[in-house]
Amino acid sequence: MTVREPRYSKQEFAQRGHEIYNSQVRSQVEEGNHGRIVAIDIETGAFEVADNTLTATKQLLNRYSDAQILCIRIGHPAVHRFGFHNPTKL
Repeated sequence: MTVREPRYSKQEFAQRGHEIYNSQVRSQVEEGNHGRIVAIDIETGAFEVADNTLTATKQLLNRYSDAQILCIRIGHPAVHRFGFHNPTKL
């Protein structure tokens, strides 16, 4: 099994991924996919949409085995939420 290593700093990784999402991917995935996950290869711009990060990532890795993947939850500021959330106290 090959060990995959990051090729970018955390800052550059995030910057490249969000740049690709905002300029190329967002307009293609936003409508009808709110809350789903988009996995983006920050080197090629290729992406996959799925209901969870594992599925989206696996689909993208099947196409690009050496992909550098950033996941974004469509329509949300973060992929996962930490801590207690009480929807009645909004």
